[in-house]
Amino acid sequence: MDNKKLTTGSGAPYYEHQDSQTVGARGPVLLQDFILQENLAHFVRERIPERIVHAKGSGAYGKFTVTHDISKYTKAKLFSQVGNSCKMFARFSTVGGEKGSADTARDPRGFALKFYTEDGNWDLVGNNTPVFFIKDAKKFPDFIHTQKRVPKTNLKSATMMWDFWSLNPESLHQVLILMSDRGTPYGFRHMHGFGSHTFSMINDKNERVWVKFHFKTKQGIKNFNDADATKMAGENPDFAQEDLCNAIDNGDFPKWTMYIQVMTEEQAKEFRWNPFDITKVWFQADFPLIEVGEMELNEVPVNYFAHVEQSTFSPSNLINGISFSPDKMLQGRLFSYPDAHRYRVGVNAHHLEVNKCPFAVNNYQRDGFMADSSGYQDKPNYHPNSFDDIQPDSSYKNFEYELDSNHVANFNRNENDDDHYTQPGLLYTKAMSQEDREHLVNNIIGSMKGIDGPKKDEIINRQLCHFFRANIELGMKVASSLSVNIDANMMNHSK
Repeated sequence: MDNKKLTTGSGAPYYEHQDSQTVGARGPVLLQDFILQENLAHFVRERIPERIVHAKGSGAYGKFTVTHDISKYTKAKLFSQVGNSCKMFARFSTVGGEKGSADTARDPRGFALKFYTEDGNWDLVGNNTPVFFIKDAKKFPDFIHTQKRVPKTNLKSATMMWDFWSLNPESLHQVLILMSDRGTPYGFRHMHGFGSHTFSMINDKNERVWVKFHFKTKQGIKNFNDADATKMAGENPDFAQEDLCNAIDNGDFPKWTMYIQVMTEEQAKEFRWNPFDITKVWFQADFPLIEVGEMELNEVPVNYFAHVEQSTFSPSNLINGISFSPDKMLQGRLFSYPDAHRYRVGVNAHHLEVNKCPFAVNNYQRDGFMADSSGYQDKPNYHPNSFDDIQPDSSYKNFEYELDSNHVANFNRNENDDDHYTQPGLLYTKAMSQEDREHLVNNIIGSMKGIDGPKKDEIINRQLCHFFRANIELGMKVASSLSVNIDANMMNHSK
């Protein structure tokens, strides 16, 4: 087999790769050694801006197959009949840590899925939890700042985290999940995934229902306890990446079963909580899981940077038959995610292999950094025009609907929706085993012992009020371990 020639980025073959061009054996390096310049210049530009959140992650390609008929709920072509399938890409990640942080850190896990369908790419960008810490995207930058580093010391701060959580009782549901062993999953293969938000489905009769997406691992749930997660962070900070790659390379392809929950518009009006509040779940006893299909991951990308680091996901990437809801967090993400990708990867990130729709893409977007004209060449860049054959298809018209109100204001997100305690209480008493509860309490205590500074007692007492309102036993166990004196006011009121 003939060897390939070594070339420059422009394809010109060259020979001298090891030694710079100099004036004499010990003389200065010449500016004209453009090979040296090209390699060094490219090297210092090998990194792109790190994701603000979800910086540390793993990815794999796979296949999604429809196993059950849900065509009565959606006109999406992917779900039009049992047996339909499409290629897909999944990226799992921690949320708060930087690029080099440990895979086993206590954190939610991102669960981002890209389905390459004939009607375009569908991104389902969720977490391994069905709820989140906040319910309005306006609070997101402040929340994430508390999970990052103190501006002065550049250190993580338990004080900062618990101060924010104690001042935002809507976070309690997710905090209890985070502080349980579910906050330290055993890699990415042994955790469930959730779309988390409420989405909508629209069928061919133009009828709409509200839906939530669930992905249940077929490998079984498996978590680290706090001590083992900490130990593994030191021994192998890339544990989850290694576990995923090894499983796929060994032919042990990870699989998840996809389900949906369905709520009618009439049921939404009568639901005890706001059905679009991402800090709440829909009880499966009332809205049972409906099986849809199976996701299998079977291919490790050939180049991590090109496929995993440059992958971009956005909840705004939807397909006909699946749409949004009034979820305030979702509405904010519709802007912030594409905007993040335009900044981090570039305005033409959707041309990259991992992000590109493998089917037809016809539009009038042109130019910008890293533009690839192969899809449009010299076609017109405006619409309407007299020269091309691109025509909008009326069958893809948006779903039309009436709003409940025409009054514009900055509505208090918790007005008539301030029950932050019932569901966390049920999580503690009904969903957790005795061992789960013991680990939860120990993990909370271990974290809250890190609270310091002049506001220490105020922050601890405020958070204890939330624990007591969710479950008195939970509050008592945490309070006693933190040597806090209990009074009736703390058990009955949230301050």
